[in-house]
Amino acid sequence: MSTYCDYAPDDPVHASYHNTEYGFPTTDETALMERLAMEIFQAGLSWGLVLKKRQSTNDAFRGYDVDKVADFNEKDIERLLADPGIIRNKLKVNAIIENAKRIRAMRDSHGGFSKWIEAHYPMPKPEWVKLFKKTFKFTGGEITGEFLMSTGYLPGSHRPDCATYKVIEKVSPAWMQVDAKIYD
Repeated sequence: MSTYCDYAPDDPVHASYHNTEYGFPTTDETALMERLAMEIFQAGLSWGLVLKKRQSTNDAFRGYDVDKVADFNEKDIERLLADPGIIRNKLKVNAIIENAKRIRAMRDSHGGFSKWIEAHYPMPKPEWVKLFKKTFKFTGGEITGEFLMSTGYLPGSHRPDCATYKVIEKVSPAWMQVDAKIYD
């Protein structure tokens, strides 16, 4: 079976994301917001489509500035659903806006989105899925797992023989710092 590491490193659509972002730890609120939105947009579609529409989606969502997205109103929703540069799914768009509101609230409850993640870390994936489903809109097992792998909180983004794995190993993401038994 082919994995992302088999074709992405040299693919014109996937290479940059695979080689410089996927699996790299981040605590930046905007990056975390974008990554969660990208995973939501991907549900039922190809990752390549999400990457191809990434820049126009980023522009449409005001750079994933949490405060700006949380303040989107009906006019913004109409604008987004009319924008051919993004994936125009009303459930996904509404979920991303609602999730921005919830991320903004995490500033008061935990000091921010990354602090909220850290407050619950580490947990096995099934526990993360329950927490994300309780906390966010339009999240399930695949979205939660990919989000946490892509941001360095769960293992599995790259095979150990992938060149990018070696780079990630040097920055020591959270999952490399805990007992691997937690993921079994």
